[in-house]
Amino acid sequence: MAIKNLLVANRGEIACRIMRTARELGIRTIAVYSDADAGAPHVRAADAAIRIGPAPVSESYLSAAAIFKAAGQAGADAVHPGYGFLSENAAFAQAVIAADLTWVGPPPDAIRLMGDKAQAKQAMIAAGVSCVPGYEGNDQSDETLIRAAAEVGFPVMVKAAAGGGGRGMRLVDNVDDLPAALALARSEAEGAFGNGALIIEKAILNARHVEFQIFADAHGTFVHMGERDCSVQRRHQKILEEAPCPAMTPSLREKMGTAAIEAARTVDYRGAGTVEFLLNDSGDFYFLEMNTRLQVEHPVTEMITGFDLVALQLSVAEGSPLGFTQDDVTLTGHAIEARIYAEDPGDGFMPSTEPIALWSPPSGVRVDAGIKTGGQVSPHYDAMVAKLIAFGDTRESCLRKLSAALADTVLFGPKTNIAFLADAIRREAFENGQATTAFIDQEYGEAGISRALNGAVTPQDFAAAAVIGHLCGRARAQVSALDVPAELLDWSSSSARPTIAVFDADGAEFQVKVTAAAPGQYTAAIGTNALDVEVDLFSGTSATLRIDGTPIAYRFFDQGIGELFLSRGAITHHLIDRTRQRSTAREMAGGGAVTAPMHGRLISIDVDQGDAVAKGQRLAVLEAMKMQHEIVAQIDGQIVSVTATAGSQVAADDLILEIEPTGT
Repeated sequence: MAIKNLLVANRGEIACRIMRTARELGIRTIAVYSDADAGAPHVRAADAAIRIGPAPVSESYLSAAAIFKAAGQAGADAVHPGYGFLSENAAFAQAVIAADLTWVGPPPDAIRLMGDKAQAKQAMIAAGVSCVPGYEGNDQSDETLIRAAAEVGFPVMVKAAAGGGGRGMRLVDNVDDLPAALALARSEAEGAFGNGALIIEKAILNARHVEFQIFADAHGTFVHMGERDCSVQRRHQKILEEAPCPAMTPSLREKMGTAAIEAARTVDYRGAGTVEFLLNDSGDFYFLEMNTRLQVEHPVTEMITGFDLVALQLSVAEGSPLGFTQDDVTLTGHAIEARIYAEDPGDGFMPSTEPIALWSPPSGVRVDAGIKTGGQVSPHYDAMVAKLIAFGDTRESCLRKLSAALADTVLFGPKTNIAFLADAIRREAFENGQATTAFIDQEYGEAGISRALNGAVTPQDFAAAAVIGHLCGRARAQVSALDVPAELLDWSSSSARPTIAVFDADGAEFQVKVTAAAPGQYTAAIGTNALDVEVDLFSGTSATLRIDGTPIAYRFFDQGIGELFLSRGAITHHLIDRTRQRSTAREMAGGGAVTAPMHGRLISIDVDQGDAVAKGQRLAVLEAMKMQHEIVAQIDGQIVSVTATAGSQVAADDLILEIEPTGT
């Protein structure tokens, strides 16, 4: 049956990506969204959008009832689950089919079997597919699991039988640490998947994580589309993926591809799926699991095969044959995907959920993203916000393109892993195609990624920040002035008057004194060090400055409140100008209506209705971007209303209180 109205039961970049193909095929798309995503890109990309509940996933994207209600309201005749959320929920898939809707995914029985690592492994062993030695039995007592681990031999992996994504997974080096690891893994698995069952596997260290993309239709055709190397991971979650695998040979590809197809055929699979293996340096490979959905990293396969995997999913779901065989699948060139996360690599990759001040994707590569300037990284959902996918005729040319793209990517607001990705792909082991699942530990150590990865702020950066801040302030002043000729900018009737910026960086203060020397030319003095800065380009959020004769390209975003984001290549700095911040605080409450100058949380409101206030008196304190900003009165008067409350979140321009000026 032809699909006409497709509901995408997901959010973010994958929802946008599915809708892009559906639109090209002439299929009407329906988005669903939580309250946190009301203005999100995937909502705007769809032909129709239905609210499905509050921000928590249990009340929105994981609510099958809410999804079905939305499908009925919007007239959907098909459901695509994307990845994550309900994509591997066999009961949901069965319910979609029972509701006489087209399910864009594999049969529920295949999802159910492959979603349980223990059952999947038992099925693969029965089918003759090589598996990692271990225990996948029904007896889940600690005694049995500990005995099984001893028989397998340490180190071992403890894994949740249900689910994935690194949750419920622990590497255990010795028997003494196993009881605690079992308790933690079981608790994590129960919380994440509602199933605390565990399996034990021999830990295959320094191996590659290699997966095969398979496709099957309802007419008996099974093909694989080559492999992806997904070895570079942190906390068992992938961050860099490439196709083909640098260590692959034609004969090994044939063996692993045949095993992947056999795994799919064993469970009567249909649609897109991924069979994952561990590959050691001797060429031995072991079945890990099968993901019964579209993978995050599917674009690299699309780049080297020329197939649109979402289009194939939709076609197979409609009952059409694939229309090609294994002989028609060819691999051309090389593709690498880098996942951009809103997280702090210097703090154990902890998520970062600040507002997005500026998102500017690079050119020259494919970008799959689900964010926008002015949006918000929500704490309720996964921290992955975008993917860069580079393609080249060779792996070397692909790497060059990806490196350039990372240097040209701007994501200001939350902390990100962009600088880490740029560093990782330049490491010798990765450049030479030798990265294994131990790559991050071996390259960066157990202590995690040093905060120094982003690099210290250089004198050139301070000079650039001060000059850019001066130019931005000058531009704002010119807008509010009347008919100021350009030739009078930076002009003074007396001796040149400097602009002073005092930056906080790494716990220290740095004063920069900017003085105009000539049109477009400045001197930036940092202590006794004076740098000549010539402005070659200044436009919007880009600047090219010639600092002591050396051209340096910067991207920036000036908050206008003494905060400046500044990037040089893949390195981003968030600088606070204390001088401008104090000036801004004095200007925050200039009239009768006192509004929030930015998104943030009101720490306190220091006045009540009826209070008399004097110019300069503190009215409230706003916490934004981890800084506290005083909001002060600029007029004398009386508080006539207080509309906000302490502890609440406010958006930029939200009304906080009103002052009736004295004498009116």
